[in-house]
Amino acid sequence: MDILKQAVDRPSIMGILNLTPDSFSDGGAYTHIDSALAQAERLLDEGADIIDVGGESTRPGARAVSAEEELKRVIPVIKRLSKHFDCPISIDTSKAEVMRAAVDAGANMINDVRALQEDGALTTAASLQVPVCLMHMQGQPRTMQSSPHYRDVVDEVMAFLDSRKNACVEAGIKDDQIVYDPGFGFGKTLAHNCELFQQLPRIVEAGYPVLVGVSRKRMIGDLTGRSTDKRVVGSAAAAALATFMGAKILRVHDVAQTRDAVRVAHGIRRGELV
Repeated sequence: MDILKQAVDRPSIMGILNLTPDSFSDGGAYTHIDSALAQAERLLDEGADIIDVGGESTRPGARAVSAEEELKRVIPVIKRLSKHFDCPISIDTSKAEVMRAAVDAGANMINDVRALQEDGALTTAASLQVPVCLMHMQGQPRTMQSSPHYRDVVDEVMAFLDSRKNACVEAGIKDDQIVYDPGFGFGKTLAHNCELFQQLPRIVEAGYPVLVGVSRKRMIGDLTGRSTDKRVVGSAAAAALATFMGAKILRVHDVAQTRDAVRVAHGIRRGELV
């Protein structure tokens, strides 16, 4: 199942399935396997191309979760998803043990907010030979928003992603299996996020599919003045802008609304609308 080939042809919608009690937007909503499967089905019916399964919250201030607990949360759901739905599955994790078990259970991609820097993650991902998404984060989730600082946020994010890409290639991960994620909201102020967004074409020009995840995040709230559950329109607008700038994967909570926004942006970008 070639997740990235589709994203090259047209932007892909990655539907978020959080199996956590403490995620910032939907924590606790899908911790039971039946509710998780129902949510995955809804995301797919609304047009999701990929389901991104996560068992550890990475919101600011989130507590760490053991590998044992993370496995307990995600593996039964991935097994059921791979059995009942014909869709690519991404595992949102930084732990080598979880990566291996998730791929064995049916996951087709690794989405790592720590860019394969944790113990054993790089060699494990290389051995699994699935696409990997490398994200930039300054600091760690529990403290990353305390005082983020950059000399030049775009230069530093690009240097980090290029460095991790080189490490991946040296470890044996194929160049065409790598995705870049600038990490909006991960150790960044609103000004940093806006500057990254303005310079997104520069990240796209590096030649790797770019994933953008801003759905319902604080930056959307800061720009709109709306609470988390009322950021759907703002999130879809940001996804459309990212698509127009060349992003290939949009990681979102609200699939139906984002799908339409992304399709319009993609069509206009390619001159396919009349």
